[in-house]
Amino acid sequence: MTTTVRIPAGWPATEERARAVQDELRGRVVLDEPGPPPGTGRVTGVDVAYDDERDVVVAAAVVLDAATLDVVAESTAVGQVSFPYVPGLLAFRELPAVMAALEALPCAPGLVVCDGYGLAHPRRFGLASHLGVLTGFPTIGVAKNPFTFAHEEPGAPRGSSSPLLAGEGEVGRALRTQAGIKPVFVSVGHRVTLENACAHTLHLAPRFRLPETTRHADALCRRALKTTTA
Repeated sequence: MTTTVRIPAGWPATEERARAVQDELRGRVVLDEPGPPPGTGRVTGVDVAYDDERDVVVAAAVVLDAATLDVVAESTAVGQVSFPYVPGLLAFRELPAVMAALEALPCAPGLVVCDGYGLAHPRRFGLASHLGVLTGFPTIGVAKNPFTFAHEEPGAPRGSSSPLLAGEGEVGRALRTQAGIKPVFVSVGHRVTLENACAHTLHLAPRFRLPETTRHADALCRRALKTTTA
C-alpha cells in the first residue's frame, strides 16, 4: 500500500525552530523500559529514499515476524521533502514520510528499527528517539557509521561490542553482527534498553551486516522511488 505524505501542521521550517523542538521533546524519551524480548511479536524496519531532482521522498515500512524474520506486511509513503538537509536535523526531513508509511500498515508495527540514530546524536535526540516519542512505539537506531562519536574496534567474533562514547558517557554500541565484518552502531531510541537493542540487532542480522528490517525497508523504498510519479 502506498500513501501520500502530508506535512503535519506546525512542522518546523527553520533550523532554529527544529532545534527548539528537539529540546522540547528530548525529555520525553523513556529509557527505563526494557522493550519487547528479541524474537517475539513483530518488528518493523523503516527507511527512506530521495529523488533530489524532483524534491521527492519515499518512505517504506516493512513488518517482519520477529521469530522467523518473514515479511508480514509492508507499506510506502510518497511526498515532497519537508526540510532541507542539515546534519543533526535529519528527522525533520524524514519523519513525515516515515510516520505516514507506519500509519498505512494494516497491523501494529511492534518494535521499530530505524536506519539511523537515537541517543547517539549530538543533541541526544536522533530520528529513532524522535519517532518513538511522536508515536509511542519502542524504537532503536542501527546506523552504518558512528557519526561523531568515539569507539574502540570491537572484537572480531559476531556479537562483540564496544561503547560508543560522548566524552565518558555511553550513547550506544559498536556491534559486530558478522565475524570479521565492520560493525554497526546501535543506540536506544525510545522504550528499549541498550542491551536489548543490541540483542534485537543481532537476532535481526543472522546472515548479513545489516538487520533484515533495514535490508527489506531499503529495498522497498528504492523500488517505490523508481515507480513514483510524485
